[in-house]
Amino acid sequence: MKKAAIALALMALAAWAAVSAPAQDAVAQGQALEGLKLPSSILGRAVDFAVYLPPDYAQSTRRYPVVYLLHGLGDDAAGWIQFGEINLAADRAIAEREMPPMIIVMPDAKATWYINDYQNKVRYEDMLTQELIPHIDKAYRTRPDRQYRGISGLSMGGWGSLTIGMRHPELFSGVAAFSAAVWTEETAGAMEDKMYERMFAGLFGPKPAPKGQVTEHFKKLNPVNLARSIPEAELKKVRYYIDCGDDDFLIEGNCALHIALTERKIPHEFRVRDGSHSWVYWRTGIVAGLAFLGRSFTQ
Repeated sequence: MKKAAIALALMALAAWAAVSAPAQDAVAQGQALEGLKLPSSILGRAVDFAVYLPPDYAQSTRRYPVVYLLHGLGDDAAGWIQFGEINLAADRAIAEREMPPMIIVMPDAKATWYINDYQNKVRYEDMLTQELIPHIDKAYRTRPDRQYRGISGLSMGGWGSLTIGMRHPELFSGVAAFSAAVWTEETAGAMEDKMYERMFAGLFGPKPAPKGQVTEHFKKLNPVNLARSIPEAELKKVRYYIDCGDDDFLIEGNCALHIALTERKIPHEFRVRDGSHSWVYWRTGIVAGLAFLGRSFTQ
């Protein structure tokens, strides 16, 4: 009888503890706003974008840092939410204090590579820097200063984050690029004609006739070239985080970028993790990149 009474008491205590203890997985949820549109006079069309607002945004009057999170080729403004589950990852990371509360803006770039094309007809870089950023600073409670603004992205968005971040240190304090679609001039010049025409011709111009050559527009915007040509003082205004999988077909270009920055003694973080060009890789790495940008905001 005594043993049975003790067992019942222990069971009751365990049940009380299970009910009383806070759920380990329950975290405050932020808000993911999709289907937003910005009329762009620069592009002559509306730009779709999505926004993540941190959990305490609606209950506070504070202002927040902002990260512009860029999608890859073939995705759109919903990619980071639908496949990257960025809202869930940010909720957990903020709750666990891995990163500060921040607003995350995810614009749709189609296949523009986030640049102004060689004919200056499709000016996506101008749209982002001259229209989208001012719009976000006006529409949301941001901290509208470069110190509290970062840019990140995967694949094509990794290229975009590097190119825009390097070219606009007056706007951004940090860049976090994942599996960035970065090529050396040698690799880009040796690209198969059909692939070049499909991916690059409309952006950088027709492939030069001499074998192994690239266009001047490609040279002007290629992150590896930017790392070698932009004045060191300007490059050092921005903090860089570069992450690419060891099985990723883009690892060579990312290593070349790392070497170019190292040779000029530009501080940066370079990560090579086990993985390939996949959402599994990006989902498991994005919080570290956002946390890096979060530390940039407190420098």
